[in-house]
Amino acid sequence: MAADGYAGPPRVRIPLAQPADARRRRAKGPDLTHPHFDLPNEALVEMWYLLLLSRRIAERWFTLNRQGRAPFVVTGQGQEAAQVGTAAALVPGKDWVLPYYRDIGVMLTLGMTVEEFMLNVLAKATDPNSGGRQMPAHWSAKELRVVSQSSTVGTQIPMAAGLAWASQLRGEDAVAVCYIGEGATAQGDFHEGLNFAAVRRLPVILVVENNGYAITESQEKEMPVEHVADRAPAYGMKGIVVDGNDLMLVYRNMHQLVEETRRGGGPAIIELKTYRTVPHSSDDDDRRYRTRAELEQWLKRDPVDRFRARLINDGILTEAHAADLDVEADQEVREALARAERAPDPDPATLLDHLFAAPPWGGTS
Repeated sequence: MAADGYAGPPRVRIPLAQPADARRRRAKGPDLTHPHFDLPNEALVEMWYLLLLSRRIAERWFTLNRQGRAPFVVTGQGQEAAQVGTAAALVPGKDWVLPYYRDIGVMLTLGMTVEEFMLNVLAKATDPNSGGRQMPAHWSAKELRVVSQSSTVGTQIPMAAGLAWASQLRGEDAVAVCYIGEGATAQGDFHEGLNFAAVRRLPVILVVENNGYAITESQEKEMPVEHVADRAPAYGMKGIVVDGNDLMLVYRNMHQLVEETRRGGGPAIIELKTYRTVPHSSDDDDRRYRTRAELEQWLKRDPVDRFRARLINDGILTEAHAADLDVEADQEVREALARAERAPDPDPATLLDHLFAAPPWGGTS
């Protein structure tokens, strides 16, 4: 809740709404090939709202950048279903989460508030991720067991294995979930982390948001195999490929993997085929490496519109209710931004805090 007491619209975030056992029971047992889903209508509408709100946050970040109010942003429009669907299968504060910089939907689903996203992009002193010290979208939340990451995606894979090993040694049933893009699989961290996790049968799930591009390089220039998950059998682990723009397919498959891993099934890879419909970052020109025709084809599979249409078709959501929620999401973002703008900037005197064990000039910190 913000300092002024505003808690946002009277809604319940899915992962925090129910005890973990109730949430797992509610989602238990759906047929992975069945077109319908075993979740209450309220939960389904809430999941669509999380998709929509993730999109509105990302769009506002880009606007702030173009206005000169945020010097750099990196987002993941188009990848929201991959993020919300996987995070909704986790238990916040119990499972370890190592996201990567596109994961607005992951953090929103785990419980980060819209105001905290705005504090982050504006580098305010009260930014819960780093107090304004890290670049935007470098997530961290101790109470949610979200571990801060490097800009070099992939370095968090061995960290996930280490956290899972610690949980295993303590007798906990926590799962360590690590998010990467497919480009990170070209790094040594990918192979070393997975090998260690597989040898020790650690509770690690590697979520690969395969958007087809490692910054500017297409997948065929990155790897000789069609799917990242094809590499899983070499490590003796399960690997599955899922349509990452289908929210319910993502959620059901992730839920099943989490439950299997939590019960001692060992590590696994879930590869989500998706697409970022925006440049790599605010400093990128994606017209130099991909065609507008390719982009237009993926826009037809937009996960936010796709799940909205499905809910309307099934009578769970009406056009009018969807329009109201769209207005509500925009209002939630605008009000959160206004509060964040009033928040204090970091004190320049704290610039070197947490960098040195002792100040290099011999004084006191």
